Amino acid sequence: MAQSVQQIDYGMFIMPFHTPEKSLSQGYDEDLELIILAEELGFSEFWIGEHHTMKYETIVMPEIFIARALGETSQIRMGPAPLCLNQHHPAMVAGRLAMLDHLSKGRLNLCMGNGSVTADHELFGIDPKDGGRMALEAIDVILDLWSHGPPYEHNGEFWQFKLEDTVDAESLIGYIHPPFQKPHPPIAMPGTSRNSYSMTVAGQRGFQPFAHCLVTGNVVADQWNTYAAGANGVGRTPSRTEFKVARSILLADTTKEAVELARTNSLGRNYEYIGGLFDKGLGRQIYKRDLDMPDSECNLDFLMTEQIIAGDVDEVLRRLLILVEETGEFGTLILMSYDWDDRDVWIRSMELFAKELMPALNKAVCGSVVGESASLGSV
Repeated sequence: MAQSVQQIDYGMFIMPFHTPEKSLSQGYDEDLELIILAEELGFSEFWIGEHHTMKYETIVMPEIFIARALGETSQIRMGPAPLCLNQHHPAMVAGRLAMLDHLSKGRLNLCMGNGSVTADHELFGIDPKDGGRMALEAIDVILDLWSHGPPYEHNGEFWQFKLEDTVDAESLIGYIHPPFQKPHPPIAMPGTSRNSYSMTVAGQRGFQPFAHCLVTGNVVADQWNTYAAGANGVGRTPSRTEFKVARSILLADTTKEAVELARTNSLGRNYEYIGGLFDKGLGRQIYKRDLDMPDSECNLDFLMTEQIIAGDVDEVLRRLLILVEETGEFGTLILMSYDWDDRDVWIRSMELFAKELMPALNKAVCGSVVGESASLGSV
């Protein structure tokens, strides 16, 4: 039986999505301002996507952004989502993540998977069909490198290396640095499909399940069931506290205002942009509740009833309770953030989310508001 949730925490995820007309430096400045604000508003974690060849999604190495943000924050946990493990040598990843974990004094979270951008694949000479197997092999390598000292050796399907002949115990050369957190930072895996293999692996290995914002509620529910089956199959107890669910939410003082904004601002444009990318390759299957639904009907009107939740606090709460009824409880609600095409609108939405929506959601689902138990304990 899965463990129940005592409190729903809240985090944030950025791809990030910025209009190409905005300079890269301005986008990075706004992303940094965003994470500072998120910490001030009590967000517990912040995730950053990795993309190498996209003009809309502009952070090439989330670790650099995290290192920059560490000095501007003191509590919020940060992590790449996902680390595109098929695009990097796993020994390099192990070393730079260990360093970042020490710089953060243990505030590093990890989400491990494979990149999906076709241009990134071409650039690095990667076959997309190999992505999942490459990611799983890389995870094994990284965790092994962190678990012991030299010598190191790996002979896998995609990577082969050894570090033995030049190890010098006297001068301490030939050692891979371990991370600050023991045995390693928390690891999540993303889920973007039904019967998700990554959710099965996450359940088997005790990694956190992370449901993508692009999928509908029934797919989120399927991902939990897949994760729980993977955990139960190896004798692990799945914990809904570990379950992260990302949603695209826009709050305003009235539902009418929020819906109009979501349809026309960077949130709606992002979904239409991604839909256009799907049209060039996979089709819009990821967006669908019913796989028999024609792609032509999987438009913004449909998305506004599923993946996009826009309204005042009462309306968004109503929609989220419907989601929870379908998916079951989850431990962290991850708020998606988009380009600040109207800074005041987005800041107002974040404030309503943190100060009004999350306390109401916690009271409705868990019977207590965020921070209530801590406050009572300090009396």
